[in-house]
Amino acid sequence: MPRVSEAEKRKSHNKILDAAASLFMENGIETTSVAEVMSKAGMTHGGFYRHFSGKDELVAQAFRRAVDNAVSAMDRAETPQQKATARKDYVEVYLSFDHVMDKRNGCPIAALGSEVGRAQGSTSDEVSDALSRVASLLSDGEDQTNGYARLALLVGAVTLARLSADSETAKSVIERAHAAYGRV
Repeated sequence: MPRVSEAEKRKSHNKILDAAASLFMENGIETTSVAEVMSKAGMTHGGFYRHFSGKDELVAQAFRRAVDNAVSAMDRAETPQQKATARKDYVEVYLSFDHVMDKRNGCPIAALGSEVGRAQGSTSDEVSDALSRVASLLSDGEDQTNGYARLALLVGAVTLARLSADSETAKSVIERAHAAYGRV
């Protein structure tokens, strides 16, 4: 059997993480099997253990990957103006009806919060790091507590909008959260 290059292995690894993040956010962690993840990544189930020790490691890495994707523009911003613009753009996308309706490509904290909140080990560590990281990015150089308050408003609004019985209520929740965000 031909040996796989490190670049090919990394590419496969990233495909698995992307597939896992998408499926976990859309369907939940518990209801998504490793076989489904590997199938979506275009690989066989048997290849999974060349990349991960188990599903818990996959969950932790996929969660990190999803957070990285969600906050990448804020991470890349360098100047205060770029940071302010990236933060504003992030909030606009976050507090949109499209985000409410598209769990698969949105915020992993809102999509998976109730599941990863019960996690232990590396997943728990990843979640804690992610919360701190996003709160810091939202804090605008202020006390990080302010960033946590902003993150709580964003996650709470999207969660409530997703739980709403109809789209008008969901849109109202998002609009009111958007108005409240400027006061946090």
